[in-house]
Amino acid sequence: MVSPPKDIVLSYSVVIPVYNQLEYTRQCFESLIAGGTSPVNIIIVDNASSDDTQRWLADHPELRSLRNRTNLGCGCAWTQGAVMSHDADWVVLLNNDVLAGPDAIEALLLAAERHGFGVASPALLEGKNDYDFNVFAKEYTGKMSGLVRHGKFHGVCFAIRRETIEKIGFPDTDRTLGGYEDTEYLIRCKHHNIPVGIVGDSVFHHFGSITQKAVSQSTGLKSLGNRKYFRIRIGSRWLPRKIENFKASIALRRWIADEKKRSGFTLHMLRQDGQWAIL
Repeated sequence: MVSPPKDIVLSYSVVIPVYNQLEYTRQCFESLIAGGTSPVNIIIVDNASSDDTQRWLADHPELRSLRNRTNLGCGCAWTQGAVMSHDADWVVLLNNDVLAGPDAIEALLLAAERHGFGVASPALLEGKNDYDFNVFAKEYTGKMSGLVRHGKFHGVCFAIRRETIEKIGFPDTDRTLGGYEDTEYLIRCKHHNIPVGIVGDSVFHHFGSITQKAVSQSTGLKSLGNRKYFRIRIGSRWLPRKIENFKASIALRRWIADEKKRSGFTLHMLRQDGQWAIL
């Protein structure tokens, strides 16, 4: 485990791809600012939104932004934002349908430095925001700080160290992967022995793939990505895949048991009917 100096100062960019859903973008932005992220660290990549997103961006010149003529997909937007972050130590790739907990970005990056991760994700609370997230987030991170799930990260939010990009490249821009870009990047990390993990020091509320659901509804497609194509791309075969899934299920049960024993919570929870379900 690598321990960063106490006075460490990390430079970073937060890249947020958007496609319509301005209300979620606004909430995400406001939560980041309230949590200590400076607007100059935020990059909005607009995938040809047809709502008032461009007007809202014009009202926020303190943000860096880029508009695509057509929807190029999440992977391309991530990479565009990462290229714009050429001088940052970390690039945080973030969905717009989230709320950031207190000091969420700084806590995520400091935990990643402490554990020596090349890629790191925060804990997730998903579903309806029918609770006081800011109050609960402070209690939650107080109990979950220091907890880690090694070998995993998720596409809702993942921070990539500059050295990781220099070693294995940017996220894949192939639109046929829609929804599998984070998994493809995780596989690349494992292939190159880059340590990754999910940390309990930082937490986000995730409303639940709002943009993907909206695109699916407008196009009639059940999935934005082609799973068969994805498996061919990564060379996934049936038996090794089943073995890997079995090992992953065992690891997940162990993580859940350990996390619940320590805190009563886990690093991934779903809000249902005013209660927390463990994921």
